[in-house]
Amino acid sequence: MTDPELPLEIIKKMKGVRYAFYLDRETVDKMVKEEATVRAAGGKINAENAGFNEAVKRDHIIAIVKDPRFRPPPEPTVILTDGVGRKLGEEVFPTNKADYDNRTDIVWMFDSFVLFPNVKGEGKEKFVMPPVSFPELNPANGCKDVVSCSPAPTTDRLMRESNGLKDDARFASVLVAFNDCPIAN
Repeated sequence: MTDPELPLEIIKKMKGVRYAFYLDRETVDKMVKEEATVRAAGGKINAENAGFNEAVKRDHIIAIVKDPRFRPPPEPTVILTDGVGRKLGEEVFPTNKADYDNRTDIVWMFDSFVLFPNVKGEGKEKFVMPPVSFPELNPANGCKDVVSCSPAPTTDRLMRESNGLKDDARFASVLVAFNDCPIAN
């Protein structure tokens, strides 16, 4: 990366960003330990934060604390899978809810989540928070292998406290991780 401040400045200029900062290795290590303890609500279905697991493998991680004005993610941040990876359900956003309105092959679980009852699972269901793209960072600004994710609430709280921020429920956090690459011409 030619200029380590360029990706950070790009993110800081995005609508809805309250705070943005690089995470240090000590904080990341604490977050990894906390994230390993997380279970899905009620504990009946396991949860896997695959996005977080990918993010911590990257050279750099920027933490974003955002308000509701921040843009929606470009793809689902939660999917329900079976033990072999079949998608049994996924998150739906207000921006793509109309795509599901007339479908007869889905069951609405919540206003923001659908199930695919015609997909036969093999058991061992789990909620997966996949790595999500973050198109604002790319090789043109010195970033490759870019992923974003949301940390679990307890991990988010630990991250904020480690960086001198209060745990404020009005805001949510996103991690954006990337590897260095030469800036494309």
